Amino acid sequence: MSNIRIKQIDLTETNLVVGLLNQYRIFYNQFSDIGMAKAFLDERLQHNESIIFVATDSNTQQAIGFTQLYPKYSSVRLTKNWILNDLYVDENYRKQGIGEKLIKAAMGFAKTQGATFVQLETAVDNYTAQHLYESIGFVKQENDSEFFLYKIALNA
Repeated sequence: MSNIRIKQIDLTETNLVVGLLNQYRIFYNQFSDIGMAKAFLDERLQHNESIIFVATDSNTQQAIGFTQLYPKYSSVRLTKNWILNDLYVDENYRKQGIGEKLIKAAMGFAKTQGATFVQLETAVDNYTAQHLYESIGFVKQENDSEFFLYKIALNA
């Protein structure tokens, strides 16, 4: 979709993704709470604890997807890599390449920060997400009874 815009948001723009975070939490069987979602996002950005990218429909200006990254530090390697912790696309906009665009924006950001990899986890029964991650090049590392861990190397 050419009318999709991906951008990194700052603390003044958390309202763009609050509803999406709430829907994401509901998807994972959590209770709906817009206030808590807003407070959580505000705190992450206020303390520079995460990076958030949002996908918007440039025709409607509606936020239709987001991804959130958290840093992962290694004292041995002296690097900061990134965990792609959240990825959600509004169900009305799925299967249009938006998730892939969000992931690639996150990977591009991580690469500019000197990261050597991005990792993520997804539920063992989330076959759509697993297919997407593997099609981009993420490699399954391990799993427990609920989640698969994926990692992709970034060529610096």
